[in-house]
Amino acid sequence: MHKPGTFEVLAVDPKTQARRGRLHTAHGVVDTPVFMPVGTQGTVKAMSPAEMEGLGCQILLGNTYHLNDRPGMEVIENAGGLHRFMGWNRAILTDSGGFQVFSLTRLRKVTATGVEFRSHNDGARHFLGPVEAMAIQRTLGSDIAMVFDECPPYPCELEYACQAVERTLTWAASCAQQPRADGQLVFGIVQGGVYPELRERCARELVAMGFDGYAIGGVSVGEPDELIIPGVEMGIAGLPLEKPRYLMGVGGLSQMVESIARGVDMFDCVLPTRVARNGTAVTRRGRYSLRNAEHKLALGPVEEGCGCYACRNFSRSYIRHLLNVDEILGVRLLTIHNLYCHLELLKEIREAIAAGTFAELRAEFRAREAEQARRGP
Repeated sequence: MHKPGTFEVLAVDPKTQARRGRLHTAHGVVDTPVFMPVGTQGTVKAMSPAEMEGLGCQILLGNTYHLNDRPGMEVIENAGGLHRFMGWNRAILTDSGGFQVFSLTRLRKVTATGVEFRSHNDGARHFLGPVEAMAIQRTLGSDIAMVFDECPPYPCELEYACQAVERTLTWAASCAQQPRADGQLVFGIVQGGVYPELRERCARELVAMGFDGYAIGGVSVGEPDELIIPGVEMGIAGLPLEKPRYLMGVGGLSQMVESIARGVDMFDCVLPTRVARNGTAVTRRGRYSLRNAEHKLALGPVEEGCGCYACRNFSRSYIRHLLNVDEILGVRLLTIHNLYCHLELLKEIREAIAAGTFAELRAEFRAREAEQARRGP
């Protein structure tokens, strides 16, 4: 029986830095590499907990900022924590709320101890800093809590990036001193924008603080796609091999494959659920809009060869009809497919790393992507 926080590296791919791991949490084992669906408001949109379990999901992401705003900590504490409140018995990671404070709120004042801001919901004045963020996550009872950090935007001048790293490190040190929920793990977040020297310094000083895992923040925040993987490489360079590494907010299939090849263990992204609500299907060969007229009479599945519930039971023609008449089932079926696509790919990657064939899987994925690029949208 391993205690929460134990991370085992079970296999390393001989041709890349990809690794197969196992992270032990208070609510069960998380097999890595892993994709974490996002449950911002205490739910993965359009999905029930039972459906998420059926897809093989071992860990979800919850949002500190939004849950504190609504329904508020009184409601969740009264329910006995976030797991009981939302009926989810597996692991939960909560972000610190820092990204939302700096991206959603225009009226804010940054101080040495945190950020004063107005709620995006009702304009009420709030304050969030390392002490508050950790207290909220303690009440939520998440298995993994993230430190409060500042995620600089893209583009970002060197001077501002330096200031953001200084605040991130100061706040991380404060977070490390705060009490935790029973068995709760805390991850540090590497910031530094597009500046390698800042990334290296941030990683070095966070590692010295001794967190349970480390995240790469500030990637996929508006920069061109060609800068995402270099950002991953900068962020991961100084992180220890014996701790889990989490790439925040990145969930494109090819981006995950390439990041895993560089040693990333954990991912989260709203992409599969968000694009489903817009009628977009995610497949191994790229994304496409299911609302398009070309699918009106298509009796095949959303993706050939897919084993999800939607693809086994319904045609593109039917799901397109549901989407175009605003039936909720259409969004639900497409959400099921998109999440299955993400979770199944990560499962296959874990198996490939264990078998020593990840490099071949990566090459096949690159070839399919190149073929799609030649064909065009």
